[in-house]
Amino acid sequence: QVQLEESGGGLVQAGGSLTLSCGASGGTFGSYAMGWFRQTPGKEREFVAAISWHGGSTYYADSVKGRFTISRDNAKHTLVLQMNSLNVEDTAVYYCAADLSDTNVVDNPKRYEYWGQGTQVTVSS
Repeated sequence: QVQLEESGGGLVQAGGSLTLSCGASGGTFGSYAMGWFRQTPGKEREFVAAISWHGGSTYYADSVKGRFTISRDNAKHTLVLQMNSLNVEDTAVYYCAADLSDTNVVDNPKRYEYWGQGTQVTVSS
């Protein structure tokens, strides 16, 4: 069992930055892939970014490439999403997720077994 908890969401103006964190407990944190997803009302959960077990491989959705950075600290059991140059289209509930079956980057939400409760990010114009 893996428990995930996101933090760091909030309200920010367009062009601003936010840093989301995800703390993990249970399992062996440094042995599996992790990712960030987001969802807005009435839409499917959308892939944002993924990172391999050791952090050496990352993968981003085209919509956030060059603006968001995913990283992990295996010693601190923490996943981070640094979000820069935010725009109103980035407004969503952001979720971190753990894929215990894979070690490399994964963008399919159905592969992820564990999810956090989500944190709201709102970008105002």
